[in-house]
Amino acid sequence: MTNAFHSITVERAAEAYVLSRGRARFLSIAQAIRAIRTLMPACRATDRELEEMLATASIVHGVPVAFDAKTADGIVPQLHS
Repeated sequence: MTNAFHSITVERAAEAYVLSRGRARFLSIAQAIRAIRTLMPACRATDRELEEMLATASIVHGVPVAFDAKTADGIVPQLHS
């Protein structure tokens, strides 16, 4: 007997997270990145790449997004819908 597990891509994890937040007022990029890193500790995507994936999925699914992750220069971006 073998155990088979389907692998999930980072892109699919980002989209699944966005879909799970569809009824929320907005999606927090910072919170989403933390969730993906917790579920996928071996993820090699940078925070910026994850932010882009999450923003794209949010736009596709009509979920407002808060770009609240701190940038390298310490600036915290604003809420966009």
